[in-house]
Amino acid sequence: MSEVRGSRRSWVIALLVLGAALVLIGGGMIAGVFTTLLLSNGNRGGCDAAAVADQVLPTIVTVHVVGDAGSSNGSGQIITQDGYILTNNHVIAPAATGAKLAVRFSDGHEVPSALIGRDPKTDLAVVKVHDDKPLPVIGTGDSGGLVVGQPVVALGAPLGLSSTVTAGIVSALGRTVPVPSDDDTNAVLAGAIQTDASINPGNSGGALVDCRGRLVGVNTAIATVPGSSGQRSTGSVGIGFAVPESLALPIAHELIEHGEVSHPSAGLTAIPIPPAVASAYGIPDGLLVQQVDPNGPAEKAGLRAGDVITGMNGQAARSIDVLTALQVTSSAGGTVDVSYVRDGREHTTKVTLQ
Repeated sequence: MSEVRGSRRSWVIALLVLGAALVLIGGGMIAGVFTTLLLSNGNRGGCDAAAVADQVLPTIVTVHVVGDAGSSNGSGQIITQDGYILTNNHVIAPAATGAKLAVRFSDGHEVPSALIGRDPKTDLAVVKVHDDKPLPVIGTGDSGGLVVGQPVVALGAPLGLSSTVTAGIVSALGRTVPVPSDDDTNAVLAGAIQTDASINPGNSGGALVDCRGRLVGVNTAIATVPGSSGQRSTGSVGIGFAVPESLALPIAHELIEHGEVSHPSAGLTAIPIPPAVASAYGIPDGLLVQQVDPNGPAEKAGLRAGDVITGMNGQAARSIDVLTALQVTSSAGGTVDVSYVRDGREHTTKVTLQ
């Protein structure tokens, strides 16, 4: 299982893809009213998981990946009747270099699927299947309306076990979670939902839903016990993270329309500076600006190569993930307040993303 190391050494975020031979594992009205009441169990107690499962499982799929490096399984959910399926980028990443994709439905039948688009920065992707009939579509919830303690249900294929359902609560909101992505870079789960609903390797890309069976998040990562590095898998410890629906679905529809996602940029590249170097600047930490794009946002704001960024929008710039999170959650034209050090003096400026 892949792990995230760095500033969060006290715990590790692990990808949720199961891999063979791989450590990365990645009649009628009365009945209808009764079901609606069961699914509307508010924010008190727990969800009626049986009713949720009955409604939602037909919209949940297992994503099977076969490539030169072996095979792996993840999860996904059907978001359109004509076969578009939302999942994680790390689930289907091998398909970008030739691996084959297939999707298994809750009734057991399996069909080939095609990669439509992926966004490594947010760890989201869309695949498509072709079916002769309209497919069941997962309902859309409101991740912005979630509250801590609210019951939720997770659905997916942990360890390749399709149509698995677990229940829990929203443990926290607004987490910023870095997870490994392509080319040894990090994706950033911005504003992630933390849940104790049991999710394990293979749940990646599956649904986190409310008590009415509506999608509120895409299960993406888990935390593992400190010191578990090198072990095959420690499984769920009750700390999982989901990309909120409010971020995931707009990106999914942009991938469907364009095949890619265009995130606004600050027009610079930067790396964290070591503590010894930071102390020479008289600061605890920061990001060393390596390059500034000519005529780009950072240059227009007065930043230069060699500057050390110490804060962005009031957040300490301890990791490049701070910049990544701001870029994936902002729109072009948005501004970022930047604090930086140059020649031993502190400065501030505003960078307008483009």
